[in-house]
Amino acid sequence: MNIRKLNPTETPPIDLLLEADPSKTKIESYLRHGSCFIAETNNHISGIYVMIPTSPDTAEVMNISVKEADQGKGIGKKLIHHAIEQARLQGYAYLEVGTANSSINQIAFYQKCGFRMTAIDHDFFLRHYEEPIFENGIQCRDMVRFRYNL
Repeated sequence: MNIRKLNPTETPPIDLLLEADPSKTKIESYLRHGSCFIAETNNHISGIYVMIPTSPDTAEVMNISVKEADQGKGIGKKLIHHAIEQARLQGYAYLEVGTANSSINQIAFYQKCGFRMTAIDHDFFLRHYEEPIFENGIQCRDMVRFRYNL
């Protein structure tokens, strides 16, 4: 598996990004402001992440997604470790990520990768998304924020 930056001439795999964020408008916005990296094997894209600068000392992973058929193979962990290394190389002190209160697996995943919970943005998904989002039988209401000290 190879992780590489998406070339400016390539079309990002929006369908894969939509699996982690149902808002095409939000995805298009952070794609304009960030760097997109893809994990691929033999020209098959299996995962993706988008990282943007949020302050002089902080970058944020805005979207990270692994194709369902490729989940459970360690690709997500390789992507997040790649993001950590990219943020470190770019001179950031922190890498942040946010996920929904209903994203039970992602909450565990980020902690296993060394991220620490830093805040809860109450009613984030109610304020920023027009349609209700449900996951694991739970409504996405709050954004759980995590930080990794680089």
